[in-house]
Amino acid sequence: MTSSSRVLYLLGCAAPPVRRLLPAVGACQQAGWNVAVVLTPTAHRWLQEDIPALEKATGHPVRHQFKLPDEADVLPSADAILAAPVTFNTLNKWADGHADTLVLGLLTEAIGLQLPVVALPYLNAAQAAHPALGRHVDVLRGAGVDILLGDGGFIPHIPKHGDLDGYPWDTAIAALPR
Repeated sequence: MTSSSRVLYLLGCAAPPVRRLLPAVGACQQAGWNVAVVLTPTAHRWLQEDIPALEKATGHPVRHQFKLPDEADVLPSADAILAAPVTFNTLNKWADGHADTLVLGLLTEAIGLQLPVVALPYLNAAQAAHPALGRHVDVLRGAGVDILLGDGGFIPHIPKHGDLDGYPWDTAIAALPR
């Protein structure tokens, strides 16, 4: 756990690189961030066995669902957000303003709060060819979100041929505000 006062929300969706979240937390901490992890419900299910290690490493509970209105928030306020991996589904819903998961709620609010947000997608070339994707990436970039897709970011892979270990976590961390 880092003693940094700069808080980074690391938001993970259910895509294969989420299984490498613990090393990503460590890399974010090395970059000087106090990391809090928030997962989509499916990503939380995928990482069930890793949750205790993530909580120990960050010093924060791993959240995956909305709290009750009268409950205090257990996480400190974010100074920046790294959404990685971001799925095709989450990216499209985010651009359309949906907030039906805690991750989406945080992402949609971040725009209005003018928080720095870096998003590193993970999707295949067939999904990337869908006409909605380009429109939605443009919407989010127009709102100030740094979407790392294409050259210098994540390059969509052939369906069922993703390179889990080639996911560019370091590129995303380097794109965070200093």
